[in-house]
Amino acid sequence: MKKLPLSVALISYNEEDNIARTLEAISDIASEIVVVDSGSTDKTVQIAKGFGAKVFVEDWKGFRDQKNSALEKCSQEWILFLDCDEVISDELKNSIKKALTSPEADGYFINRKTVYLGKPLNYAWQPDWNLRLVRKEASPRWEGGNIHEYLTVKGKTAKLEGFLYHYSYRDIKDHFSKVVNYSYIAAEEMFKKGKKFKIHKIFLNPLASFIREYFLKMGFMDGIRGLIVAISATYYSFLKYIYLWEFENKNGK
Repeated sequence: MKKLPLSVALISYNEEDNIARTLEAISDIASEIVVVDSGSTDKTVQIAKGFGAKVFVEDWKGFRDQKNSALEKCSQEWILFLDCDEVISDELKNSIKKALTSPEADGYFINRKTVYLGKPLNYAWQPDWNLRLVRKEASPRWEGGNIHEYLTVKGKTAKLEGFLYHYSYRDIKDHFSKVVNYSYIAAEEMFKKGKKFKIHKIFLNPLASFIREYFLKMGFMDGIRGLIVAISATYYSFLKYIYLWEFENKNGK
């Protein structure tokens, strides 16, 4: 298959269980694969190099800055950003081919669908549109915080058909361990930005998170898996605000 004028950019750390699946799905269309690794101690780097990737080992700078480092190393006309636990579907691959053959925008949003406990979630965490395919000349840049980072581009944007499958959690333990970690990082960033803890938010915001995921997004249609997602969103919101309270108390504010 003819390669596209496409760089695929990833950041990695100990992703030997995931990265081969990700790279195998795009290796037939990508002219370049760029991986910025933050010192993996497993076989991540070897696996990436086995797919012909250009691997750069750098100290961890946070999600936003690490991804911008990967962006700067891409040389092709178009750049597709992927996480090491994401896999493009065949339909999405065809959409990418069409978009690059006859481009109608400078950036394209892709709907990410999470594969959770063995099955794709059709309602919970849906839709999850992310700007991921961008033209290099359109000045793409990762912005935001170092956990809720987002990609920006100067120019017109559109949406692609097909899903980006997200194999984000190995099991429930892995899921809730990450909830604890991410909520801590989010609270730390809130504190640095001067946001204040308010007691009512540890009641109202978690409740709102549950209602949004389970009822408004119809997570109940995903069965027990949808319920777990809604509870995890509730837990994340609760932890985020009590961590913020803890930061304020430790720093005498």
